[in-house]
Amino acid sequence: MKRYENLKVGEALSKNNLYPFACNELSSVLSLAYSRLPKDVKALIFRDTLSAFRLLPDVNTSAAVSAANLLLKSVEAVLPKQKKNLAIVEFKQAKVALKRRSKSPEEDLYIPSLPQDVLIHIFSFLDISSLLSSAQVSRSWNQATHDDSLWQSLFEVHFYHKRVIRIHSSIDWREAFKKAYIAANSSKALRSGRGYCSYCDSIVWHDNLRCPDKQCQLKSGNKPVDLISTHQVVNYLLGVASSSDESESDDEAVPGLWSYPALH
Repeated sequence: MKRYENLKVGEALSKNNLYPFACNELSSVLSLAYSRLPKDVKALIFRDTLSAFRLLPDVNTSAAVSAANLLLKSVEAVLPKQKKNLAIVEFKQAKVALKRRSKSPEEDLYIPSLPQDVLIHIFSFLDISSLLSSAQVSRSWNQATHDDSLWQSLFEVHFYHKRVIRIHSSIDWREAFKKAYIAANSSKALRSGRGYCSYCDSIVWHDNLRCPDKQCQLKSGNKPVDLISTHQVVNYLLGVASSSDESESDDEAVPGLWSYPALH
């Protein structure tokens, strides 16, 4: 039970940027490990599965909906009848809540009007998923999220090891980041949202490739964590040794960060 609690799946579900990753991890745990786990751990997994469906309307992004649908498939394939039925009811209620919110009058939503430079400064503190979600709020916010300085900073954080050849005098940093992100997502370790921090000796939900613990960041000199795949997380839960290059199912969903429609 301690190993599962250390993974902090339930905590991740309550954070919009981590929700899709946590759902995908739950789906893999159900599919690959559930039948081999003790009852107390199964109870925690079931609790988090119900929480995932209940929290879906609060997240309400395309990546979250895709991840929740993947989790539902694992629920239907793995859970015993009674628990499966309870989870399906929660999922259906979440879908109803999503439809109701999507029909809410947009004029009831007050969006403060801020100068572009102020918006850009605020958005500089967001992670990728939150930044892309913000682009869907209004045209003003959409324009601010396309600022080149935001994407240059994100590129330097996530792909610090890559060099960008300046063929032209200027670079479209958003497009450069997008291409690098899509290419990097061929790595199952990167798309798990997980990393191993050697300073706190823990599997963590990484924060821009760093340990979320500020003390660890100070001790490591802000050194990136070692990325690990969802399959390696499952093996940790089972107490099975796994190699760093161990592969996992190609059916694992990638959070659809780039599936948002552009505002005009």
